[in-house]
Amino acid sequence: MNFEDYRGVWVFIEEKDGAVAPVSLELLGAGKQLADKRKTELAGVIIGDNVRMLAQTAFEFGADKVYIYDDPIYRYYRTETYMRAMLACVEKHKPEILLYGATSTGKDLASAVATDLPTGLTADTTQLDVEEDTGLLLASRPAFGGNIMATILCKKYRPQMATVRPKVMKALPRIKGASGQLIEESIPITEDDIRTKVLEIVRTTIKRVRIDEADIIVAGGKGLGGPAGFQVIHQLAETIGAAVGASRDVVEAGWIEHHHQVGQTGVTVTPKIYFAIGISGAIQHLVGMQNSGLIIAINKDPAAPIFQSSHYGIVGDALTIVPMLTQAFKTALGRKEEVDAGKV
Repeated sequence: MNFEDYRGVWVFIEEKDGAVAPVSLELLGAGKQLADKRKTELAGVIIGDNVRMLAQTAFEFGADKVYIYDDPIYRYYRTETYMRAMLACVEKHKPEILLYGATSTGKDLASAVATDLPTGLTADTTQLDVEEDTGLLLASRPAFGGNIMATILCKKYRPQMATVRPKVMKALPRIKGASGQLIEESIPITEDDIRTKVLEIVRTTIKRVRIDEADIIVAGGKGLGGPAGFQVIHQLAETIGAAVGASRDVVEAGWIEHHHQVGQTGVTVTPKIYFAIGISGAIQHLVGMQNSGLIIAINKDPAAPIFQSSHYGIVGDALTIVPMLTQAFKTALGRKEEVDAGKV
């Protein structure tokens, strides 16, 4: 394998409900930094049916070039159809780095492509960098239960591939009207060649809080002592209109459902304000909330790692401090309502 044949940074552009998935825009931002460092192009790969218009979005968020496979056979995601298209594109144009969002689609496609090429794949990456001279992708992710950060290299194969968790990278500012090179690709493939058939798409609606979309999150950890102590989290969140988050220990203890879990094995969030209450600050939790706009930590241990990642910290008993905060917010918000109503 001649590494000199492989150039460029690619991003798999995932389509969601007729638009580019947010994680793909985030990866274009991260990919642009890698491409600039290697002095090479950033390209997107779009696979789908009637998806040509998505190329413009990719250009406006940093792509220099877009490879597109637009055909009715790609209307629904199927591993075999998307894998064949991606393999053909990789083998023809030879990228040095290929990034996917760590979504159900991205993880499935990336693992299938990596197996067939073959090449390495780093899963659930939270940090990306590249060596400017060698082109080695430095893909980092928490390991050993979130206790350390491991940087994984693929020294012997190309392309170097990684899936990246949503919300950990930042999209570039959109440049309206930006343009780039659109390359239309195709492969000989028919429905008769595909073993899986999509018979029906059934969508169900589950009423559930999406903490990854919340502007304010109040998260609690084992430092609250038990389910009864955790109620102060719910009370504060309800008062200020926030979503409730939790550490892994709390979820595993059964105090709250898993979809509230923030961290490497939970949800990655980027709220404007994040309260970390009774949370020690293990790496596996930090990677899920470290990009929050403002982090406020409350912990009785002054040496808790969470304080190293917070903007403001309060050392003390959360079971005493949080009810005081809740009452103060109630008073302040009640006063505001009176002002807005013209009573004051």
